Amino acid sequence: MTEYVVLLPGDESVWERTPQVDKEAMYAVHRQFQQALEERGHKVTGGSELAPSREAKVLRTAADGTHTVTDGPYAETVEQLTGFYIVDSDDLDDLVDVCKILGRGESAIEIRAAASGPGS
Repeated sequence: MTEYVVLLPGDESVWERTPQVDKEAMYAVHRQFQQALEERGHKVTGGSELAPSREAKVLRTAADGTHTVTDGPYAETVEQLTGFYIVDSDDLDDLVDVCKILGRGESAIEIRAAASGPGS
């Protein structure tokens, strides 16, 4: 099996203003997604909804080896990484098909294979 990460970007400000009833409906879509993955032979091995990017810490290392830590997101963009799944799968095309369940609006879902190398 190959390990994939399913990256879920979104506009955090929209999500924070979303009424709880609508959030619950989206969580139901995620449960449907997870069930479809299982039924089609994919295995979720990890994942999470992420805290807002404003709560992030960014560590930067300069060429001279010094470190700087700043608050907030890595990049100032409308969309931030809002969650992810780690999925083991033998069928990337089918995984992409199942990810259509999570499709919403203009948002793009990124599905990326884990690189094989030391520690993999």
